[in-house]
Amino acid sequence: MIRKLSPLDRTIERILELSADTQIRRREIARESLAFYTLTERIAAYGKALALLTALQRSAQSAKSLYPLLGLKPCR
Repeated sequence: MIRKLSPLDRTIERILELSADTQIRRREIARESLAFYTLTERIAAYGKALALLTALQRSAQSAKSLYPLLGLKPCR
């Protein structure tokens, strides 16, 4: 069964792909170059974005688990 990904899941997946591609490119560049440090900063930015998005994702999942306890119906 194929699960349909939410926009948040697709965004996280895309950032992971971009980060992996950037890490591969960084390995091909001399450590002393400006490009190496630029790519390092880009990888760090991807990490920060992923941290934010996964926290948002966990928060949304936690909220959904509270719906039955509060007698609420989830929005679609």
